[in-house]
Amino acid sequence: MDTAERVLAYGGGWLDRAGPLRTDPTRLSALLGEPTTVVLALWRDRCLVDADGPVRLTAERASLVRSAASETVFLGLDGDVAVFAVDLSALPERAATEMAGAARTVDVRALVGRLDPGDAAVQAYARGLLHWHRQQRFCGTCGAPAVADGGGHMRTCTGEECGRLFFPRIEPAIIVLVEAPGRPGRCLLARHAGAAEDAFSTLAGFVEVGESLEDAVRREMAEEAGVTVTDVTYQGSQAWPFPAGLMVGFRATAGSDEVRVDGEELLEARWFTRAELRERVASGRTLGRVDAIDHRLLEDWLAAGS
Repeated sequence: MDTAERVLAYGGGWLDRAGPLRTDPTRLSALLGEPTTVVLALWRDRCLVDADGPVRLTAERASLVRSAASETVFLGLDGDVAVFAVDLSALPERAATEMAGAARTVDVRALVGRLDPGDAAVQAYARGLLHWHRQQRFCGTCGAPAVADGGGHMRTCTGEECGRLFFPRIEPAIIVLVEAPGRPGRCLLARHAGAAEDAFSTLAGFVEVGESLEDAVRREMAEEAGVTVTDVTYQGSQAWPFPAGLMVGFRATAGSDEVRVDGEELLEARWFTRAELRERVASGRTLGRVDAIDHRLLEDWLAAGS
């Protein structure tokens, strides 16, 4: 099974996003009052958790928490059960945890290994949506306040002569496993600025205006590592709402094994054989972030050869 056929971390959530309900404020209000409704609470991009994991507010507590929340957003349906998320970022951290009946706040990336994949996906979804609301308070055209609408999936400018609509922004980025030409099989890994001395990972970069994903692959590899690539092949994608990313994975082949780093984003880059990567794993090093698509790209590359 290839990367594209498998669910990566923060994908495959169990919710029906129920788009038509977003335009029915009367129904959403009724759902908020139902005793079975689930409300997830977040504080400044962090999950509110107790000993069992992210808290799910009871109906009574949820009503209290919503009164203090800066935003309440509709995430979708779990069967017949509505799921919402509330943002308690306006409160001090201690007040937010106490109000939600939580013990502490934790980044969802620190929880992903303990959560069911679907639960991790929903927590990341809530995080990304609430983060966007905090960043889109005003209209970028006229400067008037923008208010939440559509169950929290859009904001509307309140300017009388404007009324512009805003939707959550996604920032696509490409991430690439580059193979050297010929034998033995080698892949290109780089040490990024700010990384530890022996911390190597795949190359990545944001897609620019007017580029296709494949264009971005070719440009980023040339700019950062001085490598011209061909055979750009899609491998899979990953939701990465930290805060608004979509990671799109590719494999590509270098025209030569010459490497020339830019010295700014990349400090060094070199070719690794599969044997070298397996030795790194055996010594306790991880191949990329365990919850990220680069880890999967490297695992798949290792599995594809001896």
